[in-house]
Formats: sequence, C-alpha cells, structure tokens
Amino acid sequence: MFNKLRVSSGKVSTVLLVLAAMLIVLIIAVFIFLRISAVRNSTTQTVPDGDGPVEPEKPVYETTLGDVRFVFESADDLGSVLVSPVAYQKNLTTTERFIKVVIGAQNKGKINLEQGSWDVENIVDSEGRNFVSINNQAYAFLPAQNLCGVLLKPEFQPTPCLKLYEVSKESKGLKIKVVAAVPGFSKGKDALIDLLVK
Repeated sequence: MFNKLRVSSGKVSTVLLVLAAMLIVLIIAVFIFLRISAVRNSTTQTVPDGDGPVEPEKPVYETTLGDVRFVFESADDLGSVLVSPVAYQKNLTTTERFIKVVIGAQNKGKINLEQGSWDVENIVDSEGRNFVSINNQAYAFLPAQNLCGVLLKPEFQPTPCLKLYEVSKESKGLKIKVVAAVPGFSKGKDALIDLLVK
C-alpha cells in the first residue's frame, strides 16, 4: 500500500512540474509576442479606422454661407512699409509684414442680399492667433470705393472685398474668416478660407 502511495505521489509531482514548465514557456512566449507587436506598432504609422493612408487636409479657397459664395482672389505680402499715395497720409511701417487680401463675394440666391449682410473679418494663423484688419487706419491705401459688405445682386460676378492686415512674420498656415447672414442663425454663419500669400 505504501508503494502505491509513493508511486502516485511521484506521478503527481512529475505532472505538476511538467505543467509548471509549460506555463512558464507560455508566459515567456506571450511576453515576446507582445514586445514584437509593440515594436512593430511604434515603427508603423497608425491609420484611423483602417481606411488607408492619412491624406493631408486640402486647402479651401471657396465656401458658401447661405446664399453668399466667397472666393479667394489674392493675398500679397507688401513687406514692412506701406508707401502713402497721398501727401496728407504718412507711410505706415511695421516690424512684421503687411498683407493685402482680396476675397470675392457672390450672391447665389434669387433676391438681392442687403448691404452689411456679409463681410471679411480676421486672419487666423495655424496657432490660432488673430490679426484684425487695419482698414480704418489705412484708408488712404485702399481703393476709393471699397466694396466690402455692399449689396449683392443675384448671380452677378463676385464682388471684390479688399482688406489690409498687419501679420507676424512667424505666422504660418494663414486663413481668413468670412461671415454672412443666414436665416435661422441670429449671429450669421462664418467659415475659414485658406490664403495663398505671394
């Protein structure tokens, strides 16, 4: 009887040792697999939703708010000095740069859009910094009749709105905010258009 117990307890010990060894090998294999997966994931670019490669955002040079279609026409870097075209106005200077922007606005609706129902506002850079128009201080540098916010007749050619800005030399990724009165929105709607500054 004692022999049978010795043999049984010996078999149980052997089975336990084999199971423990298998468990250790399994833990090591899982650890190695996880390490390899982590290294692979860190060297490959992750793609959201697995739909393919991430494409860069395309620039937006036109947008429509309600019945007003806004179109980018031009943006020019005028340097750090605006030379006055008239004797009574001094030259304007800055340590940064002046940018002249022209945005066209077109009425895509069926009736006139009243004066003041649309406008071109601030320049915004990629860091979220806002640059307001200096049109009030630089009126002598603007055309005699600046057409920002004027009445828009249906399907006429885009009406150009010219604005001047003083913008940091460090600012990149410039966009301009456009606004229009849209029924159902008490403050109107706004959007950003990309600027291609020359």
